[in-house]
Amino acid sequence: MLQCELIWRQKILVVKKTNRSNTHLTSLQDLQRVIACLQRSSIERVALDPNLDEATQILWAEACKQAGKEAFLRLPGASEMPQRRARFTWWLKCLFDRLATISLLSLLLPVLVGLAALIKVSSPGPIFFRQWRVGRRGKLFQIFKFRTMIAEAEQLHHQVMQNQPGLHKLENDPRLTPVGYWLRKYSLDELPQLVNVLRGEMSLVGPRPWALYDALRVSPALRHRLNALPGMTGMWQIEMRSHMRDIDAVNRYDLDYLRNWSPLQDFKILLLTIPKVLSRFGAY
Repeated sequence: MLQCELIWRQKILVVKKTNRSNTHLTSLQDLQRVIACLQRSSIERVALDPNLDEATQILWAEACKQAGKEAFLRLPGASEMPQRRARFTWWLKCLFDRLATISLLSLLLPVLVGLAALIKVSSPGPIFFRQWRVGRRGKLFQIFKFRTMIAEAEQLHHQVMQNQPGLHKLENDPRLTPVGYWLRKYSLDELPQLVNVLRGEMSLVGPRPWALYDALRVSPALRHRLNALPGMTGMWQIEMRSHMRDIDAVNRYDLDYLRNWSPLQDFKILLLTIPKVLSRFGAY
């Protein structure tokens, strides 16, 4: 875990990577110490340097969650974000997201309960899988999915991927459970993300919600893309998905979607998502 330099800016704590030796800050590599420090402080949010390693990012994200603070990646601004140039239309999109999500959750509740029971009886471990993702303006949030892998899958992630270039997706991932394999084929594992949409952390349509281990490998010139509100489905998901796994190529694709964003385009993506899911397009 890297040494950190802490900079106070009013109600914001900036955590930066540093190569300088500082024995005092080594105490902040312990989760409980970081939580205690945050709870005693008056800061409202923590801004994390994208050059920090993944373990440090997760430690601070977990500490912020337990201390009731917000954690963000420090990102450059982005003029491509549609909420900046079409505020009223964007507000309507967010309102539609909430109303549609409430309706979908009510309609799909028996399905969700049935899938949860199937996961519970088929393999040991929790029903839901939570993972830190990068949301709007770089805010870190935990995404909800049905668990499709063995309980200790996250601890084995880098061992299985073995520094794989591009997106960390593996077609024949040995960590998948039999039920998890089936859930992924029809994207049923992603249904709990409706809760993230209801909480305003995601949209029904938008760019891919980057996992931290992928987001930290985005080239600095494209990090502004991480300001976008991510979606359950999107242009990349229906047109490229597993066929385009180069991280920077995906980001450029997402930026093109954001520059040309319109409510009509989002509606078309929603309609196209259904046949793509049923055909198992790029799902694994």
